[in-house]
Formats: sequence, C-alpha cells, structure tokens
Amino acid sequence: MHLALLAAADSWYSRDLVRAAAADYRVTPMRFSQLSGNVASDGCSVGTDGFAINDADAVLVRTMPPGSLEQVVFRMDALAALERNGTLVINPPKSMEAAVDKFLTSELLGRAGLKIPQTICCQTSEEALDAFELLGGDVVVKPLFGGEGRGITRITDRDLAVRAFRMLEQMQSIIYLQPFIAHHGYDVRVFLLGDDVETCESYCIKRTNHDDWRSNVSRGATTEVLELTDEFLELSHRAARAIGAPIVGVDLLPAQDGSVYVLEVNAVPGWRALAKTVDVDIARRVLDYVAARVATRSKLTDSAPVTSWPGS
Repeated sequence: MHLALLAAADSWYSRDLVRAAAADYRVTPMRFSQLSGNVASDGCSVGTDGFAINDADAVLVRTMPPGSLEQVVFRMDALAALERNGTLVINPPKSMEAAVDKFLTSELLGRAGLKIPQTICCQTSEEALDAFELLGGDVVVKPLFGGEGRGITRITDRDLAVRAFRMLEQMQSIIYLQPFIAHHGYDVRVFLLGDDVETCESYCIKRTNHDDWRSNVSRGATTEVLELTDEFLELSHRAARAIGAPIVGVDLLPAQDGSVYVLEVNAVPGWRALAKTVDVDIARRVLDYVAARVATRSKLTDSAPVTSWPGS
C-alpha cells in the first residue's frame, strides 16, 4: 500500500508512521502548503512537488494547518476532489470540516442527542457579556479552531470578561463560550479506529492534571489506562458518527452530578501519550486499518481517476 501522508515531514507523527510502515507500506509525507490542483475535462488530479496524490492508494490527513481563508478553502476542496476522483481520504473531508470547527461540532453533537455543555457563539462583546451572565458567571472561552488546550481560558470575573470580550471583538474573533462544568479533576479520551461497532479498535485513557484545570497532556496532565465502559464506548461511537469520521479522539467529561458530557471530537487525533500509556503500536494499527479499507472499499466504475501530473 502506498499512503500519501498530509503532515509535516519532521513531525513526530510522520516519523512514527514511517517507522511503523517498515517494509510493508510506503508512506510519503507531504505538506498542505504545497498542494496544487490540475483540472481537465476528464477529471481532476491533486499533487505536490511533482507527485500526483491520485496515484496513492489512500491519503491520511494528519494535520490541518492554519492559513488564509482562500488557502483553507482550497485545501478542503482539494481533499474533496481527491475523494470524488476515487482516492480514499481518511478522515473524509466533510468530517474534517465538522471537527475542526467547534461550533459546528457542538451543533452536530447536540443534534445527535448527546449531552454537551450549553454553547453560545457570538461576535460582539455585548452579546458575550450577556452570555457570561446567562451561563452563571463561570465560563470557558475557546478559540473556534485549535486544539491541545491552546487559547482556552476560564473566566470568573466580570471585569476580566469585559476586557477579554472587547479584545476578541477588536481582533474580529468569534467568541465561543461554555459554562465551566464541575468535574473530578480528570477527563477521558477515547480513541476509535474504525466506524463499525463490531470490529472497531478502541482505547481509553484517563487524563488528570493537578496543576491546571485543563486535562491536556500538552498542559502537563498525566495519563493512565481506564476501563472502557459500555457507556463511554456508546457515547464515543455516537459522537464519531455525528461528524462522520472513522478515526477519532473523543473527549468525555464525567461531571460531579453523575452525567457524562461529550466535549470535543478530534478528527486528527494524537496518539503519542496514548500509545505509551496503553503499550500499543497505534501507528501500526492506523496503517493496518487504512490498508484494510483500501482492500475492501468498493471501486469507482463510472470513470477512472486522472493520474498524470505536470513534471512527473
């Protein structure tokens, strides 16, 4: 299997996937910033640095870097074009769009009947201050895009809220607020590999941070293996189905009142801490899963994908 890997070549995940591939798989890292499209009457090819990605058996998306609106839109369009022209893209572009946008993720999770924190998303400091009061004066403010706890702030002071919301408004940022949920000092990360409940591989860890209310490993949280209960598994699969992604990391928060909230669904889930905690070669599991999908997926018969690329 030849896998095109959209990731920084020097990232830990690129190196881990290349290591896990060994002699069994061919993994070619490439950057989003180098993507180009070639559209003709007989189809569309997407390439980078002289390589036609359509020639790969599958594309694994391991990053979603920031960029201008035009760059982000084109990159998602390119992934969608690859998919339409017969290349397996994991995770699917639509699920990537859903998971990268916290507001859209929350709306989809809520629509699926999952318990989520009440979420208010607005554009003015006045509306945000009203939301601050409505949510009890103890809120978590998150950037609409981003992960690993970056840019997330808990605000309990009204004067600080006024200054923070005005600054975000001046920056033309979306103001995304949720109430702080009283919990036990930890959250749960469930990693799902596969969308079939019967055959899906799943791993569960508990993340505890004694120095920060955010339970991200990047923020100093410690991890330990946690038994994956039927409730956690069901909630995670429902969350993954809500955004349509087969490889996901689902963040669950057991609250002090006994309920379990679905906080986020990550369609580019990390496994560095997970693999070490559960003592499983997650990178190899990912490659084997993609290979199985390539082997069993139905082939497009209405047209053959374009594989030529200028300079190849």
